[in-house]
Amino acid sequence: MFKAKELKSFDAYAEKYDAWFKENKNLFSSEVAVVAWFLKHGERILSIGCGSGLFEDALRKDYNIDIREGIEPSEAMSDIARKRGMEVTIGTAEEADFGKDTYDTLLFNGTPGYIDDLQKAFRKAAKALKSGGKIVVIDVPKESSFAILYNLGKIIGTWDDDVFKGVKPDAVYPIEFVKEARWRTTAEKVELLKRTGFGDFDYAQTLTRHPLYANEFIENPTKGSQKGDYVAIKGIKKENRKKL
Repeated sequence: MFKAKELKSFDAYAEKYDAWFKENKNLFSSEVAVVAWFLKHGERILSIGCGSGLFEDALRKDYNIDIREGIEPSEAMSDIARKRGMEVTIGTAEEADFGKDTYDTLLFNGTPGYIDDLQKAFRKAAKALKSGGKIVVIDVPKESSFAILYNLGKIIGTWDDDVFKGVKPDAVYPIEFVKEARWRTTAEKVELLKRTGFGDFDYAQTLTRHPLYANEFIENPTKGSQKGDYVAIKGIKKENRKKL
């Protein structure tokens, strides 16, 4: 999820985004599995930063989890998502209208690192959830191996540097997307959720191997958050939350 000035990369490289996941099929399947961990068939789910709808399409086909509504700032990505059967509203997480008391679940899959005012986005999510609804926040934690690699790539500005020889995967995440991201630790995201009024947290994780080997096989998710390079946080909307 991006501000207007940040839309250019995802508009210009929308096809490249899908191509990377297709090239890293096992990694993608591992991530889809952890996204599905806290979701249920029959829930009304809004996907914040749905991108091209690639994950939603896989969830529908492989897990019978049908997510048809999304918010996405990139026109190019939205066009692809619509072709995959999604209804997409163009807008950022900070400014889009999520509705009020409408959804069972709000999903932030891979998007927190691209949202500047994450606290504001979480407040909007809480308003949009029904009583007792849940938020699912999934991202690469700043403390993880992938994020350390990506942050180094961001500083250097290219993957074509000797420092990455023997360290980065052959099909590494496109540098255009890395440059736009700001990863947060799991603890930072949980603290923002607590301030918003969410509680009863639970965690699931995947990609527990070094980035070089993350695509070698499909990894089943496990409970917890201290080992994975892709971590899901589930929080429940609390009835005694402060006025949002």
